[in-house]
Amino acid sequence: MNSARPPEELLKERTRRVEDAIQVKVPDRVPIIPFFAYFPAKYAGITCQDASYDAPKWKAACRQTVVDFQPDMYSLAPIVPGPVLDALECYQVKLPGHGVSPHATHQFVEQEYMKPDEYDDFLYDPSDYAVRTYIPRFYGTLGALSKLPPLRYLLYGYSESMATEMLTEPEFVQAFDSLAKAGREMIKWNVVMGTFNQEMDALGFPAYAAARTLVPYDLLSDYHRGMRGSMLDLYRQPDKVLEVCQKLLPMCIDKGVSAAKKSGNPRIFIPLHRGAEGFMSLKQFETFYWPFLKKLILAVIEEALTPCPFFEGDYTSRLEYLLELPRGKVMAYFDSTDLFKAKAVLGNHMCIMGNVPASLLQTGTPQDVKDCCKKLIDVVGKNGGYIMSSKSALDEAKPENVRAMCDFTKEYGVYR
Repeated sequence: MNSARPPEELLKERTRRVEDAIQVKVPDRVPIIPFFAYFPAKYAGITCQDASYDAPKWKAACRQTVVDFQPDMYSLAPIVPGPVLDALECYQVKLPGHGVSPHATHQFVEQEYMKPDEYDDFLYDPSDYAVRTYIPRFYGTLGALSKLPPLRYLLYGYSESMATEMLTEPEFVQAFDSLAKAGREMIKWNVVMGTFNQEMDALGFPAYAAARTLVPYDLLSDYHRGMRGSMLDLYRQPDKVLEVCQKLLPMCIDKGVSAAKKSGNPRIFIPLHRGAEGFMSLKQFETFYWPFLKKLILAVIEEALTPCPFFEGDYTSRLEYLLELPRGKVMAYFDSTDLFKAKAVLGNHMCIMGNVPASLLQTGTPQDVKDCCKKLIDVVGKNGGYIMSSKSALDEAKPENVRAMCDFTKEYGVYR
């Protein structure tokens, strides 16, 4: 039925439907935003390795998935092309077919890339720390960067700006060659994938988000200190953790805002990893996490953009804090949080998105999925402000169950 209508009309209708839900209005029906992630690979009959290494195959699979399932918005896997990371010998992620099964999704390798006694180095000069200490620890071809003189010496101009003789040594030549190779591979990937969102717009399908950023503590914990290291630091050197979070906050804001404005898509995806129950106490949440998350969200709203935090894990005990945010400005995607409690607490204050269980979509029947969606629409979708989605990525979901979630929402989720 939709295929006979102009794509530009469908694009506006789908975008408006989601925007109405974000603003806690009652749209024409409950919007549906599946988090497809790597699901297109399974659906189109290619491997996850193809998704990471063969841009034409991955693009065709993504296009086929979006067109076939007709979502109001779509979200795909955040793929960094395999050839790019291989060129740099990246240790921080294992890719399909290169460290994990060709049929498995990529896996992040968490380590203490930042040592516990390096907080002061980071705080004194973050850029110098990143180039000479951090990057050489997870890019095998860039180890030579650790031998560079402090980057602040560049301020001295031509007289002491760089150790130019050093840059002719074989390990530096190899490092620069690997960077050039990675750049060439990125260009090849972008030639194919760089226009995907615009092509989907032309078919009438808007993207969920084109920009992404992190909360300072998550950035510190995920990529630098690791979960164990960062948790120990909450007790052993909490002041340093707070200092680094303060230092990182403007960077986190700028990264999301600048990318969103460049893309033209106003929604900024903010995955939240370490603020949930089980990762830190409520007191720690109030000290190390919530103040920075709140400032990040408010800064995004101030730029007339839409923050889209993904509350991974259980945030049921933290729902009351969200009432401190402006009404109708945040798109809150929940994972394991009690969605019915979220509706009771947030009510007419904030858009709620989620959370059909991934286990149900993987092992259940289409009728099981419909029953789950019906309850979510009846309770959480009452009076608007709700967006149907899966609890997490759809990587291993049965296609017939994804179809049931999408089709049932469109049929039953109509507001009369």
